[in-house]
Amino acid sequence: MTGELSPRLAEIVEALPLTPRARVLEIGCGPGAAARAVAARLTAGHILAIDRSSRAIAQAEAGSAREIASGRMSVRCVAAEDFVQEPGEEPFDIVFAVRVGALDGRHPEAGRRALERIAAALAPGGRLFVDGGRPLREVPLPPGGGL
Repeated sequence: MTGELSPRLAEIVEALPLTPRARVLEIGCGPGAAARAVAARLTAGHILAIDRSSRAIAQAEAGSAREIASGRMSVRCVAAEDFVQEPGEEPFDIVFAVRVGALDGRHPEAGRRALERIAAALAPGGRLFVDGGRPLREVPLPPGGGL
């Protein structure tokens, strides 16, 4: 994979309400193209890119050495429904997911668990975006992390 951003992913990254200091979680990062594009827009912020596939995480890590070394990006192999913040990890301002079965209705039980985990990891006022809108749709989460 070349690491080039497809027009669709470019549109999605452009639609995210990113700020230079944002803390972002990408669920289902694949080889990391969108995460790298987000990292390029951050100065003091950070993106954590997660995927359930160890192969995808290995690709993301290999293709993102510069972003990871800069401290603007990290990767972790974990499914959305199993995600928990590590000790000392700050909450996220923005969470986004593209083509993730747990969040697009293909796997409802995993989706319920994933939403609970996401809500618990969001900062107050944090927002969740998934594909399926123009180009994204925001998924409302109740305040306080409870569903």
